[in-house]
Amino acid sequence: MVKKKTKFMCNSCGYEAPKWMGRCPGCGEWNKMVEDVEIVQKGPRGAFQHTVSKSAQKALPIISIETEDEPRVKTELNELNRVLGGGVVPGSLILIGGDPGIGKSTLLLQVSALLSNQGHRVLYISGEESIRQTKMRAERLGVKSSELYIYSETNLEFLHDTIEEVKPKFVIVDSIQTVHHPEVTSAPGSVSQVRECTAELMRIAKTKNIAIFLVGHVTKEGQIAGPRILEHMVDTVLYFEGERHHTYRILRSQKNRFGSTNEIAIFEMLQDGLKEVNNPSELFLQERSQGAPGSTVVASMEGTRPILVEIQSLVSPSSFNYPKRMATGLDQNRVSLLMAVLEKRMGLLLQAQDAYIKVAGGVKLDEPAIDLAVLVCIVSSFKDMAANERDCFVGEVGLTGEVRRVSRIEQRVQEAAKLGFKRAIIPASNLGGWEYPEGIQVMGVETVNQALKIAFKEL
Repeated sequence: MVKKKTKFMCNSCGYEAPKWMGRCPGCGEWNKMVEDVEIVQKGPRGAFQHTVSKSAQKALPIISIETEDEPRVKTELNELNRVLGGGVVPGSLILIGGDPGIGKSTLLLQVSALLSNQGHRVLYISGEESIRQTKMRAERLGVKSSELYIYSETNLEFLHDTIEEVKPKFVIVDSIQTVHHPEVTSAPGSVSQVRECTAELMRIAKTKNIAIFLVGHVTKEGQIAGPRILEHMVDTVLYFEGERHHTYRILRSQKNRFGSTNEIAIFEMLQDGLKEVNNPSELFLQERSQGAPGSTVVASMEGTRPILVEIQSLVSPSSFNYPKRMATGLDQNRVSLLMAVLEKRMGLLLQAQDAYIKVAGGVKLDEPAIDLAVLVCIVSSFKDMAANERDCFVGEVGLTGEVRRVSRIEQRVQEAAKLGFKRAIIPASNLGGWEYPEGIQVMGVETVNQALKIAFKEL
């Protein structure tokens, strides 16, 4: 006997309720409750059936388990290999999300061509385009390979049969919101459909050792559409970021069970597809104004890679009782905290000033090592004095005005020296214990006051 039970689930936190509510009691967000249909199977007397397969694995001591050292499969896109932790892990489930038109399908079609050219059989499943439309896009990208198979279908059972027939090593599903399970009565893209289809694809990936890429739609808030459990089920979550009106795209790793998180890859969108950018620091600094107040450079770490980024600020008198604070690419609360440090420790009257802070190039910075560069940038705009364009600032700032130690200082300074910077102002506690690169002067500071005296000799 099959019984259908309707419940409502929150897309943000997974809270379940028997009826729809405008505001989720679990996370407090509005309009996140969606309908979910649960199928319950009962025995002849109403007792729940619980069966265990005879082929279920047994629990073993960890020291007795043998692992196969299977190498990662590297693509010809070194930027993608870095984000994935060194290459594609066989049997992994990878989720790629991004805004519409950002280039997710283009990236995966290029990856499919590169993998198939290496002799690997790839199955590209499109639920949004016909096989002829996919062929037209492949011709524009110059994709030609006999090992690349195109299939247009949304029924999960047909997808499973095709995978059994083709026997690919890599599968691309574009997109997971279009796939539907025939035994689930809800519409494609609903909570039930996305959860069940992802669980089935995960079983296929793990049992058949097939690496599967899933394309996920995003909501207007920038989150991947569907239940939050979707991101917990997959092995890797990648976000494709960037403006559709600009040519540069950023692929960011939010979760990776087989590599470092918060890694980024930079691509440039051209007519014939995506082209990787090997030196992003030079890209972010190439349009920097020379000798302009309100501009500093920080050596930030994105995963394991050091990147030099320009921070810009504009501080002007406010015409309102409450001054405005805006930050793009930075945490606005962090900016307010640093401005309070300048007011208390340096005596700068910023309480009547509007402050606008921006990270050039569309990069998002969230590590404490950027504090010193943000402070110097704000003072530069407030005093209308330009900092030395060949200075690079790194350091965390405490509430008492001290400059604290940061991690991986050697890689940061080496990246600054490679791009021609002459001085690196870093925390004094980071001095010593490592070899300084040639061509750059490393200066240690203990307080914000010392850093500002070095950056602006007039102070």
